[in-house]
Amino acid sequence: MTIAEFEQRFQSGLTAMAALSLPEARRSYDRLCAGFAPDLPKGMELGDTRIADVAVRWHRPARSAPGRVVYVHGGSFSLGSLDSHQGIAAGLAEALGHEVLSIDYRLLPEVGYAAALDDCRRVIAAVAPLALVGDSAGARLLLDVIDDPEHAPVLGLIYPLVGQPTGETLGPDAPLLSRDDVLEAWAAIAPDAPTRDALSPPASRIEVLAVSRDPLTVPLERAVSAWRSGGAEVGYHIADDMLHGCLHARESLPEMASAWMTFCQALKRRLDG
Repeated sequence: MTIAEFEQRFQSGLTAMAALSLPEARRSYDRLCAGFAPDLPKGMELGDTRIADVAVRWHRPARSAPGRVVYVHGGSFSLGSLDSHQGIAAGLAEALGHEVLSIDYRLLPEVGYAAALDDCRRVIAAVAPLALVGDSAGARLLLDVIDDPEHAPVLGLIYPLVGQPTGETLGPDAPLLSRDDVLEAWAAIAPDAPTRDALSPPASRIEVLAVSRDPLTVPLERAVSAWRSGGAEVGYHIADDMLHGCLHARESLPEMASAWMTFCQALKRRLDG
């Protein structure tokens, strides 16, 4: 698959969702994202349960070391589910060699951002994970639930929304995610988003995965530089010519597959070190 083919297919799905009710749009988004996912790795086991009264799905690779990793999915805070991002969670479990718990946090607008944060916070407190990994909106949730950066687990951030975005801080528009999309998402969570310095390290050990064509990358790179200056160990990996959302189709996009592999290998070294 070429990046142009991915863009056309994903954008067609997003465009079709615009005419649907929110419940229908969510189901359509789940099918769209899951349609890019590879088959489950051989020997992978998964199941649904509840932890701290929050729905989660566990993904256990055939060879699983002790300790669990918590994963938080993206979807602009109002979309996404255990199904839409199962391919990413399963791939993460296989790459890290640890069981991965994916959180089915409550979505906006039925609840406020504070409720989504509370869901994530309760699962993390109950599990005491080795690492926290999130993509897009999920990565922002992780940034906002960490209260003690010095003692935070290893943190994996995949094209996160960092800080308070403005027209001056964001990078240029890109297919699949525009500057207006980012500002709209920020407006939805701003009333409940914790007030903290985005340039202060959120954890002492961080791995970051970005894509070059994404308005979130410019502020993210600024934050990475500041986190390093603040004493954090930060690995930075970027997929050239890739777009926000390409992680779903990583197995079919060589640049995304390569960046994902280096990101996961770096995370695994931190877990095993």
